[in-house]
Amino acid sequence: MYGGKKYDFKALFRLLRFASDYRKQMLIGLGLSVLLAVLDSARPYLTKIAVDDYILQARASGFLLLMLIMTGLLLVQALFQYAFAYLANWLGQRVIRDLRVKLFAHMLYFRLKYFDDTPVGLLVTRSVNDIETIAVIFSDGVLVVFGDLLRLVVIVGVMLYMNWRLSLVVFAIFPVLYWIMRWFQRAIKRAYESIRSAVARLNTFVQERLSAMHIVQLFNREQAEYEKFSAINAGHRDAQIRMVLYFSFFFPIINLLASIALGLIIWYGCARAVLGKAVSIGDMVAFISFVQLLFRPMRQIADRFNTMQNGLLSAARVWRIIDLDETLPNRGTHAVDKASGGVCFRDVHFSYVEGEPVLKGVTFEVRPGETLAIVGATGSGKSTIANLLLRFYDVQKGSISIDGVALKDWDLKNLRKHIAIVLQDIFLFSDSIYRNVVLELDVSLERVVEAAREIGIHDFIAGLPGGYGYDVRERGVTLSVGQRQLLSLLRAYVCNASILILDEATSSVDPNTEERVQRAIDRVAEGRTSIIIAHRLASVQNADKIMVMHAGKVVETGTPGELLHKKNGVYRKLFETQFESFKKT
Repeated sequence: MYGGKKYDFKALFRLLRFASDYRKQMLIGLGLSVLLAVLDSARPYLTKIAVDDYILQARASGFLLLMLIMTGLLLVQALFQYAFAYLANWLGQRVIRDLRVKLFAHMLYFRLKYFDDTPVGLLVTRSVNDIETIAVIFSDGVLVVFGDLLRLVVIVGVMLYMNWRLSLVVFAIFPVLYWIMRWFQRAIKRAYESIRSAVARLNTFVQERLSAMHIVQLFNREQAEYEKFSAINAGHRDAQIRMVLYFSFFFPIINLLASIALGLIIWYGCARAVLGKAVSIGDMVAFISFVQLLFRPMRQIADRFNTMQNGLLSAARVWRIIDLDETLPNRGTHAVDKASGGVCFRDVHFSYVEGEPVLKGVTFEVRPGETLAIVGATGSGKSTIANLLLRFYDVQKGSISIDGVALKDWDLKNLRKHIAIVLQDIFLFSDSIYRNVVLELDVSLERVVEAAREIGIHDFIAGLPGGYGYDVRERGVTLSVGQRQLLSLLRAYVCNASILILDEATSSVDPNTEERVQRAIDRVAEGRTSIIIAHRLASVQNADKIMVMHAGKVVETGTPGELLHKKNGVYRKLFETQFESFKKT
């Protein structure tokens, strides 16, 4: 939807409905447009009176009053124009503020698959650039174009009233003007579409490369990425130049037509004088002013219409995202203050991409308070189990339950309240340690400090500048991997969830840090159902049960001792391989 001209107007009407909370301000703006249209047309008419009735008649009586009236009208017009411009821009900023909040709030509840398939840079463009562009629909669009159209109607009406023959002479160029404006409208719309697409490509490319700058530099990709960026940027430049070219052609043509109209007025006046049917000097002077007033809004309407077209293209893109039904269904009503933590998978099948199964009939059970370790080769489906348990994705076949209640029957927010997860790649926001630990939880600083002491990481935090108020910067760049892991464990501990998931929590840290992290893990896992996903088998020897996965299937399950004593067992082979590698190092 929203593909062509028809849907551009659909986007406009929907945007106006969205702005209905500000209908009072829009009505005031329309009223100001009416007043400005009348005031704009009054000046040439008063000029005609001044020339015909006072200057040519050499009358001084009343001339000063007429000049004062014209001056007063100019002052009132300037005041109204200021009020109109302020109101239009105020309205535009209020609407895009509300729309940006609506868009972001909508995306917050999208299922993760949408973000898997959609470049982040594109979503940034929609949330920032496109939303900002929509402001012109109000600040330099609907109200202003309406005012210009109304001004044209009033000017045409006054011209016909003053001298309909002279008016028809001016109107003779209107068919040519209409054809040029239609061509310009279609051409500039294509140019704006190209520009918006180029901006989205630029944002996506820059966001990805800046986020992965260490990879770019590590593999000496600087020159190659520079060349790619130059090519994308050249496309953006070409789109901008096409737009400039259209404007460079359009405005001189409009000025030429205005000059032709002035020439026709003078020609007609001279021709009438030769025939002895002279046109009044006042009409001639007034119509010269009317031509300027007539063509100025025409130039502005074309410019503003196409500026508004740009805003409508952006609005259509934003509405497309808002219309997406990508929100994970949350029809469950089951909610408890404290879950027991029993987890059950029954014949679970799942694939991220249709036709490429990741889990193939996975079945297992974890009793409350029990620790299950999941091991296996990369790509065997271990992390997918964590994603499904948190309902980031829904299964295609089979069932998952917690405490005997199917995941879909749980209230989604309440479900995730009972699960804490510590990932290998820890994400920290650019904020203080305290805020990164508590997130949305209503937990005091004193409780966070106490929790840090309990898991043995208070000294590390207190040693940072500012302690718990230390700003970790974007993605926690000022901290080491091990420090970020410790903060993630503190976050999991503070939330006091019934189920703890550790997804490769110690795989990226050195042995010394691993020992510290492991002590914190042992403390955090006490009394909780724990699911440990790991490559390093040494870190799962204390688990109550180990589940070995291969190619999306469970191939072995048992205690560490049982699996080690199983001849030709998969776990035993993995263990022996890692042990031999360890001895060689």
